Amino acid sequence: MRPVDIEALAVPGLPALRGDLLLTAVSRPDLKTNSYRGGLRRVDPDGGGEGPWTHGTRDSAPVISPDGRWVAFLRAGEGSGREARPQVHVIAAAGGDAKRITDLPLGAGAPVWAPDSRRIAFVARIPEPGRYGTENADGETPEPGEEAPRHITNLFYRVDDSGFLNDRPQRLFVVDAVAALDEATPGDPAPLTDDRVDVEYPSWTADGESVLFVAPRDWAAEDTIRSDVYAVPAAGGEPRLLVRTLGTAAKPVVTSDGSILFYGTEFPGLEEIARNTGLWHAPWPSGGEPSTARRLTDIETVDCDSSAGPPAVLGDEVLVVVRTRGSAELRAVPLDGELSELKSLRYLAGEFAVVRSFSLDGERIAAVIGTPESFGDVVLLSGEEPRVLTDYAKALRDSGIRPLEELDATAPDGYPVHGWLVRPEGEGPHPVVLMIHGGPFAPYEWKVFDEAQVLADAGYAVVLGNPRGSAGYGESHGRSIVGGLGTVDADDLLALLDEALKLSDLDGDRVGVMGGSYGGFMTSWLAAHHGGRFRAAWSERAVNAWDSFLGSSDIGWFFAGGYVADDHEELRKRSPLYYAGKIEIPFMVAHSEQDWRCPLEQAQQMYVALRKNGAPAEFLLFPGEGHELTRSGQPRHRVQRFDAVLQWWGRHL
Repeated sequence: MRPVDIEALAVPGLPALRGDLLLTAVSRPDLKTNSYRGGLRRVDPDGGGEGPWTHGTRDSAPVISPDGRWVAFLRAGEGSGREARPQVHVIAAAGGDAKRITDLPLGAGAPVWAPDSRRIAFVARIPEPGRYGTENADGETPEPGEEAPRHITNLFYRVDDSGFLNDRPQRLFVVDAVAALDEATPGDPAPLTDDRVDVEYPSWTADGESVLFVAPRDWAAEDTIRSDVYAVPAAGGEPRLLVRTLGTAAKPVVTSDGSILFYGTEFPGLEEIARNTGLWHAPWPSGGEPSTARRLTDIETVDCDSSAGPPAVLGDEVLVVVRTRGSAELRAVPLDGELSELKSLRYLAGEFAVVRSFSLDGERIAAVIGTPESFGDVVLLSGEEPRVLTDYAKALRDSGIRPLEELDATAPDGYPVHGWLVRPEGEGPHPVVLMIHGGPFAPYEWKVFDEAQVLADAGYAVVLGNPRGSAGYGESHGRSIVGGLGTVDADDLLALLDEALKLSDLDGDRVGVMGGSYGGFMTSWLAAHHGGRFRAAWSERAVNAWDSFLGSSDIGWFFAGGYVADDHEELRKRSPLYYAGKIEIPFMVAHSEQDWRCPLEQAQQMYVALRKNGAPAEFLLFPGEGHELTRSGQPRHRVQRFDAVLQWWGRHL
């Protein structure tokens, strides 16, 4: 895979299935327009192929009404202004022209049909007058630099790749979609929630009378990372607290008997760090007090991936996606059973693969599954054998995909370490790059990873590992580095590298190290403490100074204390910046100007320290990008970054 082959990275979204209508939205990077293009695709459940179903270039998030008559989705147009933002559209399931039913200044979130197949719930950010291209009280539309100052009174006031929050709160809406089809222009619905906090994850009660959602604890009366489940009458009224969680909530749904299912974590204080996400169940509260939820999944062994879709009831079980050893498996949790460990959950799909999303229609399941040869294809899970219905990865395979080779090692303290090796073609000996993921509570997975593939195509062997601190190996595995960053996680990575270097076609004298975010932190740390192992380092969007990260990162106010300490002396002790004088190898500092997760000052401080100490350091700075450059940044920047990476390793390995 060459850098320009990112155009072959077709990414299917959450599938929508109702009867013989199966839809998904497929997005691809487009270098010509420097954007992400795609539309809704119809997939034949009987295996007859797939093809375009809408003709927009940026259509996404399809959802079919319960009666099967309508499809709602998001469409973003070209240019700027409201039509360029994602707006809710509705089209007849039998086909025809799509009708836009929202006209919101910053666009709308994914639509959710009510049981009556008429109304749609969604969330949308609503700006204060005079901000983000809207008129102020004087009828003027200020330029961004001319807007009034922001008055901030809370800690959770901005998020990377989203922007400031308080001056454009995310509010809940309900619109009569069927009635809107007869209107000449979209109406102006009134929000069901106020402007004090962001709300998210709308879903309907079975009778269609109320909409569930998640909001910060006590409506963010105090700074908090905790969240609870609420409901509000669909016709308007006061929100009601349904479930007060033990930590956080996400994607609540109501079952046919009126009880509530949701994903959630539990933790004391602000210690959300490295907590497995579980499936929770609560009865609908009968009185004025909120219900108490019961965790259905084992806290140690089951880590649900809420990004794959809401929990779905199938008979007396609930379908969820669980992260385990680099896989993301679709599993069934007994609804009325005891606390379920991973080994007891019925397996449906995803071994040595990644279930990216799924949806349910009766007993049929449509899933998008990524594999070591595919970013994701639509799979129908009904009957004895899964049926793969699409081949979105053909162009990617034609460009050349190298296999994932599983790799196991043992750390110096006897702890098992799991990872992979991606080897280039040819006999070698090949130069080696140790690549480290971000998070750190995240995993490398059994799926195509474009970064490893580009390096392997250029002749480098890539070592990928999930050291202690990673997700998918138990909560204790993830939390084992809390208060100890750069200790056993570094040992695990070096043990995995040593295991790979036992292979005769890998060159142990030509080894580099690279990573982003936490991986950038670890790259800096290894360069300072184990620099003799490496020829050069590429540290990207890194945390280099925990003491300044505490006050400058969008999540620093709780994340730094959670992973390291609240004591500034300990924060400095765990900061690579203060060991920069030990780094002698060529060192690339790569960063994005608009990164709010690991702010730009993290890179600037490291680069200056290295140069002042005489290290051969360089600085690569991307304008207009945030923390997610390598995954969702401008396509041309992604290619330019790949070119720079290959040039760097070409010089030093």
